[in-house]
Amino acid sequence: MEIRDVTNVLFIKNNKVLLGYKKRGFGKKKYNGFGGKLKSGETIEMAAIREAKEEAGLTMKTYYKAAEIDFAESYPLRMHLYVCTEWSGEITESDEMVPRWFGFNEVPVDEMWDDDKYWLHLALSGQKFRASFVFENDDDVTGTAENKVISYSIKLVDTLD
Repeated sequence: MEIRDVTNVLFIKNNKVLLGYKKRGFGKKKYNGFGGKLKSGETIEMAAIREAKEEAGLTMKTYYKAAEIDFAESYPLRMHLYVCTEWSGEITESDEMVPRWFGFNEVPVDEMWDDDKYWLHLALSGQKFRASFVFENDDDVTGTAENKVISYSIKLVDTLD
């Protein structure tokens, strides 16, 4: 099975993180960062910038790659996580996402992907890492099941080049 690269962007400011409530598609009814699949000819960075604009109405200005997270045994995905600390534009609801700010201590992890509780605090604190997660079920094609993490590894790194 071919692994598909996807993007995810967390907007962070004043100890708050902007998350989107997914209204449709993969991961429906979960909070997540803003991102998705690459279009033909796009780099991972280009896709992150485009998806952030499409889903949240924001143009990324100052940002860095915070993580690479592999889900290959459960979902054929490798997520490239970016943290954005400066942007332009107005936060806008899209047909796919409802943006909402959360204080770092108020993040609704019980309404997010199960793996987020293992790594989100690392991204919010500015750390970089590589991780892999295996979920209980490997047939959740819609991303909407109550799918729990059964094993994982996280390694802090200095760079993701």
